[in-house]
Amino acid sequence: MRLSLAFLLATLPGATLAAGGMSTSPPTPTETTTQCAEGQVYDTETGACVAIQQGANAAPQFDQERAFALVRELAYAARHADAQAILATMDQTDDRVQTYWGFTHRKLGDTDRAMAAYYAALAANPDNLLARSYMGQHYAEIGAMDMARLQLTEIRARGGRESWPEKSLAWAIETRQGQSY
Repeated sequence: MRLSLAFLLATLPGATLAAGGMSTSPPTPTETTTQCAEGQVYDTETGACVAIQQGANAAPQFDQERAFALVRELAYAARHADAQAILATMDQTDDRVQTYWGFTHRKLGDTDRAMAAYYAALAANPDNLLARSYMGQHYAEIGAMDMARLQLTEIRARGGRESWPEKSLAWAIETRQGQSY
């Protein structure tokens, strides 16, 4: 039986993780995704869409939590390249940043870079259940079920029973489909 993502999320009482760890419900669209073109984000100070600053040396346009919220919103809107432009301005040692890199690379079809980012996230924080879930979802998508199940076992062993990472990976193993978000 195939379950919809909406059904899956509806069955996860108290779940708080999805595409970066903030919430299982979709982000509320802001002007960034409703008014701004690709390569732009909404600047509340000027009331206009502005180009995303890019490059590792760019001064961040947003504090870390606002940047995470923007990355999450952009990823949900399938604007993965824009999410990556914001990620490039963030602290690359943060395991959540590496998890987002993995997610966006995976959605853009660059699974080698995705897996490298997931491994970097786990090297920084072996208890990053979301990175384990997304890594396992990739394994399920390519039919490497033993590797997917290994990540599911790790999630459970690290206290993730009944969490969004566990349930979404279990669903991916059952259906051989990862989450779009």
